[in-house]
Amino acid sequence: MIEYRTFTLDNGLRVAHSCDPSTAMAAVNILYDTGARDESPELTGIAHLFEHLMFGGSANVKDYSGEIEAAGGTDNAWTSNDFTNFYEVLPAQNIETAFWLESDRMLAPNLDEKTLSVQRQVVIEEFKQQCLNRPYGDMAHYLRRMLYGDSHPYAWPVIGKKPEHVAAVTADDARRWFYDHYGPDNAVLAVSGNVTFDEVKRLAEKWFGPIPRRNIAQRRLASPHFPTADVVEHVKSDVPQTAVTIAYPMAAYGERDYYVADTITDLLSAGRSSRFYRRLLMGGGGLFSEVDASIIGSEHEGFLMLNAKLTDDSDEAVDRAIAMMKSEASALCEKDGVSDYELQRCMNRFESTFNFSNMGYQMRAANLAMAVYHGEDINATVARQRATTCADVRRVAQQLFMHTPSATLIYEKLNG
Repeated sequence: MIEYRTFTLDNGLRVAHSCDPSTAMAAVNILYDTGARDESPELTGIAHLFEHLMFGGSANVKDYSGEIEAAGGTDNAWTSNDFTNFYEVLPAQNIETAFWLESDRMLAPNLDEKTLSVQRQVVIEEFKQQCLNRPYGDMAHYLRRMLYGDSHPYAWPVIGKKPEHVAAVTADDARRWFYDHYGPDNAVLAVSGNVTFDEVKRLAEKWFGPIPRRNIAQRRLASPHFPTADVVEHVKSDVPQTAVTIAYPMAAYGERDYYVADTITDLLSAGRSSRFYRRLLMGGGGLFSEVDASIIGSEHEGFLMLNAKLTDDSDEAVDRAIAMMKSEASALCEKDGVSDYELQRCMNRFESTFNFSNMGYQMRAANLAMAVYHGEDINATVARQRATTCADVRRVAQQLFMHTPSATLIYEKLNG
């Protein structure tokens, strides 16, 4: 059980604390409720660009990471379609440095033209490296467009549709993004490590309390227009082997079927006892070099994916691989498709992974921030997952694999 306490400042900042006296370190994590889902189709990639801008200094700090390093720590961040998250790890005795730095850039990051110009180029180079010059790097661009169309904010990956969008972001755009989405009333601060609750409360009130709430506008995201019939798209590129992805639209986070779909992908591909590993990777006649299943953990309607890389690039091999993947997934639709023993084994694995992920203070802070954002008790996570029954698995598998139109992306070698 994770021991933690929470409180909320007058300006709306939610704070979570979990003490870990076994370490001399501490982690400070701030989760902002903004990501690529807040972008417009005409200016994508700005959420990720702004993550970079937050490291460009602030009202009273010229070198953000330099200050953290001087305090003996490290810092980093990530952006998703739904959230932007920043964190620092440093000696617990220097934790006030992290509070000072995070509060200063929440108050007023440096958004001048010089900083913007530097970070635009950094993100554009990242786009080239990750999406244009890496095998399968643009796969998410194709797949998300197939599922969500052109205008829904989930229709493009976090890095954006194209580099030209990032290049077009102005200082006014950046300032507008900051005041629309960044503020204490749109964030969760989580702290874990060798620091007391009273100290965290004192520092939160000292450094974040004076920051005014921004009264963030309510998000109104349209429902996605998922395919009404199965769609298949072929892409040819300079890749080492043909890859196949079959995607099925699924429930949003928080809905009961979301957690069942998560269990379904664990049954299919989590570990060496999973069905994909035993029956496809090891027992598939050498057709598969990689095969797995996963869900996109979206706050709104997401998708479940079946993924594979093949050792044979022929059309016949692709058709056979797709049939085999679908057959294994559809086996869960049968009356006795999954046994109590197999489901229990899957749940044991989930619980073990959850417990190990929260042993470290850094991941515990990140997970606490997410739980507080969702209004959940982090200690109820395992019980919620274990509530899934064999009947639930069969019902959701039938809905996904028998009644939901899919999007299949076949990413082929140029000489395939």
